Amino acid sequence: MSHQSSNATADVMTKNSAGSDTTIRSRSSSTSCSSTGSTASITSTTTSTTPTDPNELQQQPAAAAAAAAVVLRRQHQSSASSVFSLSVLWCSSILVWPAMILLPLVLSTSFSPFHYSKIFPIEWYSTTNTIITKMDDTNDVRRKPLGLVLGILSVAIGQVGVWIFFYLYKYGYLASSNKLSHATTMPSNNSKNVSSSKKAYVEPTSIQTKGSVQYEYVEGVLTHISQPEGFVVLTAYLTITWMCNLMPNSYYQFMNNDDTTGTTYGSIQYKELFLCLVIQDAIQYVMHRLEHDLSPSFYQKSHKPHHKFLNPRLFDAFNGSLTDTICMIIIPLYITANLVRTTNVWTYMAFGSTYACWLTLIHSEYVFVWDPIFRCIGFGTPADHHVHHAFFKYNYGHLFMWFDQIVGTYRNPNLYSPKHFNVGV
Repeated sequence: MSHQSSNATADVMTKNSAGSDTTIRSRSSSTSCSSTGSTASITSTTTSTTPTDPNELQQQPAAAAAAAAVVLRRQHQSSASSVFSLSVLWCSSILVWPAMILLPLVLSTSFSPFHYSKIFPIEWYSTTNTIITKMDDTNDVRRKPLGLVLGILSVAIGQVGVWIFFYLYKYGYLASSNKLSHATTMPSNNSKNVSSSKKAYVEPTSIQTKGSVQYEYVEGVLTHISQPEGFVVLTAYLTITWMCNLMPNSYYQFMNNDDTTGTTYGSIQYKELFLCLVIQDAIQYVMHRLEHDLSPSFYQKSHKPHHKFLNPRLFDAFNGSLTDTICMIIIPLYITANLVRTTNVWTYMAFGSTYACWLTLIHSEYVFVWDPIFRCIGFGTPADHHVHHAFFKYNYGHLFMWFDQIVGTYRNPNLYSPKHFNVGV
């Protein structure tokens, strides 16, 4: 291990309470610690002398017992801290998913104090001059901008929730650091990549063995939201299709309509929500394959700009080209809307927000705690998508790996460890 004077940041790998490798990132203004191998032990040198006085010899057992008690107490505190940290991590990881649909949940849940019927005048969301008695495509529906505004706001709130969770996760606020196993070096502040901070933090397990890309968090967020081919195009699509009456009539309905119970206040239809996600991903799988295989020239113009990220980060999700967004997202969205024609506005909001947030999460540079469960049931994980970015011809699916598994294009990320991916991703 070598030491050199610089304004650098040291990364120290650790085993977290779940047993996976994590990185302790500590920033110092005076020295940095680097390792040339994959691991480097951290040791301390102490000087001891052998006592010759009989009184000192008698005091040794008592001192040893006191020292052992201190060690046991510290181990107990460390264990309790690890259990608490793991509980916080799991709770926050679970909550991030309903947070994606927070706005439609709060506004459409019947017992919510913020139910939309208590906030908005009926003229703002009633789609006809009279209450609709049957929801189908024969109604002369009047389009109201409230649904469009709430839909865009729903996606925005879901994204902010993901950003907050990812910030806390990335910078170690949801984990505890007790054991140090090896150290690596982060770029210094002079590299203009990472800002200076003296507080050490636990970095989650990176998917690829080369480690995660280092960047300023604010820069990542600004890049994420400012890409013209990203949220700008999606907002334009939502506005045009909504205001130009291009969606099925049910998508404009705030109310649920049933032949037996009559008209009731609308809420999220979870069956339709899941169906929309599956159909969207199935069509996106086909479009993704076409972009890769249709012709080299088309791939160069459409999808290759997104594939410049061989080791993507969370904020690279919508960074590509306009053609790529139209083929991979806009066309599947419109086809899905016309296949699932019984979706109300609340389900449409939940679908859009869940889709955008999940698509963002699978580009993460880190492993999430839900990944093993998702892998078992064929849901998409960041490691699954990293396989596609690293090797191009596998794992074309995004939210679900079912279509890759059916066609034979699925590859488990663990097949590429430890050479390319970290073990256990």
